[in-house]
Amino acid sequence: MNRLKILVVGGGPAGFFAAIAAAQRYPEHEVTLIEKNRQLLSKVRISGGGRCNVTHACFDPTILVSAYPRGSKELKGPFSLFHTKDTIKWFEEKGVKLKTEEDGRMFPITDCSETIIQCLQAQAAFYQVKVKTEAAVSQVTFCDKKFAVELSNQQQLKVDRLLFATGSHPKSYQLIESLGHSVVPLVPSLFTFNIPSSPLRHLAGVSCLNVKAQLPALSLEQVGSLLITHWGLSGPAILKLSALAARKMHAVNYQTSLRLDWLPQETSEQVREKIIKAKEKLKHKQVATESLFTSLCRQLWKQLVEEAKIPTSLRWGHLSNYQLKQLLDQLKKMELQIEGKTTYKQEFVTAGGIHLKEINFKKMESKLVPGLFFAGEVLNIDGITGGFNFQNCWTTGWIAGQAIGET
Repeated sequence: MNRLKILVVGGGPAGFFAAIAAAQRYPEHEVTLIEKNRQLLSKVRISGGGRCNVTHACFDPTILVSAYPRGSKELKGPFSLFHTKDTIKWFEEKGVKLKTEEDGRMFPITDCSETIIQCLQAQAAFYQVKVKTEAAVSQVTFCDKKFAVELSNQQQLKVDRLLFATGSHPKSYQLIESLGHSVVPLVPSLFTFNIPSSPLRHLAGVSCLNVKAQLPALSLEQVGSLLITHWGLSGPAILKLSALAARKMHAVNYQTSLRLDWLPQETSEQVREKIIKAKEKLKHKQVATESLFTSLCRQLWKQLVEEAKIPTSLRWGHLSNYQLKQLLDQLKKMELQIEGKTTYKQEFVTAGGIHLKEINFKKMESKLVPGLFFAGEVLNIDGITGGFNFQNCWTTGWIAGQAIGET
């Protein structure tokens, strides 16, 4: 049998998973993985605050795809072949058990990303994947069904199959474009909102479990936990909204209005009725010190009362109809002005990448260049926060690895 040379470019989660899958499926072939940096799996190391958010406890592929603002349609097929339950099984068979947290995120029970890194490196070694670091690709050409790969140290490689799992590195896209592919321009995704004029900034660290965040001008909204920061707002609701709005936010230079509904589980009329009842039941108590809603902590309630221009000494019994409306507006449609973004911790995610119409998702192979494969974030696929971006890496990496050695 003809012994193929397979080269995987990119030592991140997608690259490792693809290389391991290829070496396991095709032990007769030679699989090499190269990484331009000295450190391997750097994104895995910092994910989830150093705990590695491996995947998300969503086991229905049709629901799972909804977590991807870009790539949801294309991932339906791949997720039917390898999705969350397969990821869990894969790691558990290697001795790595995962746990599920209340919000659905899944981590190794060790709460340490090094567990995942050691597992992937051990599997690569077991299946005899050749791993080389500090090996950057400077040029790629395709001729006579083979790829000529030149490294930055002038080393020349001739390979039969080539897989790019290089994330969103600009240089890689230049190489991929040189092979005939088109790239959707990159813009940031998963970022927090900078709101310099926010009256809430002094409440940094305060969070609410259930808030609706809307971008009225962009016709987008998300409901979820929200965290007040010293620069503006963060938390799952904001991060998910940023992913959905990635391109639209970039187009308006991250300058737009944000509307917050602090009580999305109640209608405006229900909230209004509670305020009217409070005027009678709590008439001798101060509005600023008697929150009507358990979901709003005392500090936040007091600030919302102040934003409604209600004096802190005012008692419920003296609340005017105008003040009632002002308070209702702050609770149900508080307006803030976004004036920029901040990358979420060190977990860089981008929208954009290789145009999906150019990929055969049954194999993760190029439709333009036979023998050229892709996996992970190098594609125009990105998910919301919560382990979904890693699941894209595991799924596309596994599928590419399964197909890349076919002869």
